Amino acid sequence: MPAMAEQSDLATTPASVADFLTRHPWPRDLLEHGRPLEFLWHFDLNATPSEAWGFISDTSRLNRAMGVSRMHFEEREGALHGRATNGGFLQEWVEVPWTWVAEREMSSVRLYSRGFAHSVRGIFEIAAIGERTRVSVYFGWVPRGFWQRWLLGVGMRPLERQFARVIQEAEASIADTRRASMPFVAMATPLSPDAAERLQALGARLAATGVDERLVSRLTEYLKTADEMDLVRIQVLPLARRWRVDEDAVLDAFLKATRVGLLDLSWDVICPHCRGVRSDLRTLGEVPRKADCGVCDVDFETDAENAIEVTFHVHPSIRAVERVFYCSAEPAFKAHIKLQQIVTAGERLRVSTALGPGRYRLRVSGVGTTTTLDVEPDAAERQALWKPHASALPSVGSAPELLLENDTDQARTFIVETPSWSDDALRPARLLSFQRFRDLFTEDYVGSDVQLSVGSQTILFTDVVGSTKLYATRGDPGAFIDVKRHFSEILQIVQKHHGAVVKTIGDAVMAAFPSAADALSAAEAIQLRLPPDREDLRSRVRASLNTGPCIAVNLNTNMDYFGNTVNVAAKLQACAEAGQVAFPASLVEQPGVRALLEARKAKLNERSFETAGSIAFGVLTWDVSL
Repeated sequence: MPAMAEQSDLATTPASVADFLTRHPWPRDLLEHGRPLEFLWHFDLNATPSEAWGFISDTSRLNRAMGVSRMHFEEREGALHGRATNGGFLQEWVEVPWTWVAEREMSSVRLYSRGFAHSVRGIFEIAAIGERTRVSVYFGWVPRGFWQRWLLGVGMRPLERQFARVIQEAEASIADTRRASMPFVAMATPLSPDAAERLQALGARLAATGVDERLVSRLTEYLKTADEMDLVRIQVLPLARRWRVDEDAVLDAFLKATRVGLLDLSWDVICPHCRGVRSDLRTLGEVPRKADCGVCDVDFETDAENAIEVTFHVHPSIRAVERVFYCSAEPAFKAHIKLQQIVTAGERLRVSTALGPGRYRLRVSGVGTTTTLDVEPDAAERQALWKPHASALPSVGSAPELLLENDTDQARTFIVETPSWSDDALRPARLLSFQRFRDLFTEDYVGSDVQLSVGSQTILFTDVVGSTKLYATRGDPGAFIDVKRHFSEILQIVQKHHGAVVKTIGDAVMAAFPSAADALSAAEAIQLRLPPDREDLRSRVRASLNTGPCIAVNLNTNMDYFGNTVNVAAKLQACAEAGQVAFPASLVEQPGVRALLEARKAKLNERSFETAGSIAFGVLTWDVSL
């Protein structure tokens, strides 16, 4: 892996540096204090641009690997203020928002109020060179004086060597694993003897709860050896995929591990724009109604379904881990943002992207509207003009060129992002529909005034048919035994189909599922488990389903669901008889439902149903026994 360094003043810039600066010209206001001291390094890797980007964009981990000092950041007056000590000298600065084009480039500017320089620019470029990828690293310093210029020149030489070393290590790791997200060697402080003993003891307690011993071993080893940056916010879903273990099994283990004292559970308030963590709280009841992000200069409601993520932390008695920063931007943790560019007033900026097929959301800072961009492989257009108030952009082909034109009177940040949130995030909606959480935590973790949008849920109601006759013939004790037994069996079925029982009402059950197909499959299983000729259980049930948005609220120390979706699901009970499942005809269009019904060769009957608001819609009934 060859490496080359170039150093110059602006007046005598070598041609390669000059070429580089034609693509990245210096803003005039940054040159008012003098000529920059410039460095340009090139590194060639046996990796794809995507793999190289996964490494370069993990800026905090990259800086740490190179031995860069820890940084401290504070949001003040809409700006991010940084502070660090380098070589015994305190440096203080204002961080200008980073810009980047995913898999292409990223750049930063710091404006120093204290330190060796007035300002510094850092630029990374990624380009495919045959079967290899070239990473170009540029630094331009505007020193405060002669001696500061000399010191910066001396100090940058070992930084180049560190870059070369770390990139070589990353290249070897990428070649070995082909996992761009894990190119760095984990840095973990060894456990103390007491902590190691506690980890072993709590692991044994966790295994005693029924968690598979292999999973317990994997978890305890992870808590012992994982990088401290990974333990600050442990995300269950990507970890389950990395371990190749069922997500529900890992989530179940993590919840039990929290109960035994291996982990802490956290409700993280997330900025809807940058998706940074605004606060991490121990209970849902602590979540404020409103939050703000000083970096994005926005206020937002926290009751939106994507405003909160659920993560886990290693218990401090095992490892004392804190969030440590070695960089402010960390584009790797904002993978949804594919482009972020600052465009000055009246400027038109031409940007080449690596956008693949799909739909992207486009927004501009300070402008209340968003638009979309469809990238289609067969589209003839390869270029699109984007202005702040654009209502629509034409479809373009893969890796399009965007013309960012700021026709406003102030600088704007143009942002291209994927419209959907990361699949890595564990949302409250999924947790609240997970039976183990409701069994272990609901009363402890839910505040009395919580109202939370949990997005689309499928609500299932079951009800004992002929309960009056059942109580009359069986007597209260016998009927109670029957009802209690059927509750137990329904609970097992709901849990098996990835749902959770929300509550029981008399002899009725209300359950919630993230998936309509899972809910319908559970309803089928319930009807098959409770046939009319089953002698040990004389209760028969009817079931009804409905899918739609819900609000989670705390009622009687339990997390309940509220809203029209729930009301309709309950009312559809009237459309079903014993052994039947009733649901809106529109439910068939939910993912997996049509395929399930076709596989069962279900015979469906349709009727019209009218809500209290005189809204009529089609309802299907399925007699599972037919």
